[in-house]
Amino acid sequence: MREIVVTEFMTLDGVIDSPGSGDHPRAGWVFKEVAFDLAAVEIKGREQQEAGALLLGRTSYDEFAPVWPTMEEFADYNRMPKYVVSSTLSDPSWSNTRVLRSLDEVARLKQEDGEGTILVHGSANLAQQLLAAGLVDRYHLLVYPIVLGSGKRLFADDGAFTKLAVTEHDVYGNGVTKLVYDVVR
Repeated sequence: MREIVVTEFMTLDGVIDSPGSGDHPRAGWVFKEVAFDLAAVEIKGREQQEAGALLLGRTSYDEFAPVWPTMEEFADYNRMPKYVVSSTLSDPSWSNTRVLRSLDEVARLKQEDGEGTILVHGSANLAQQLLAAGLVDRYHLLVYPIVLGSGKRLFADDGAFTKLAVTEHDVYGNGVTKLVYDVVR
């Protein structure tokens, strides 16, 4: 069985909306609000090496597909299989991308043999649905020392109780905290 890992840039108040770009009024907060520290993003390179597939919601796919294929730092992601959970996407343009129509299809994908983790970037709604369905195995969170007050959050207000176990953590000079949690079953 493959593991599903949700990885997010997150504010202290749980917002994951528009960390690099997007519709949020403070879009780009990862780059604009906190000084860059290479050590704080080390986990992102590790994720790309450990991942065997990328799983996205439709909105994140629409944001990433036109940009990531042009970025050399995402070469591994561009080569690996990508899956988009969507009821409306029919002809994905990003190479090696397949559309999944339901969480049942995600559960089947998780059961298939394959190398590496299935990594979920962004995709707030999908991340909440995956947790509710019991499909998330781990979280990689880079928590930024800012409060946005509004925006899409990683965890739903009406979400079910979930117990997590810290497996890795660190604090960096710029105030970013790395938290890696396994979902306790």
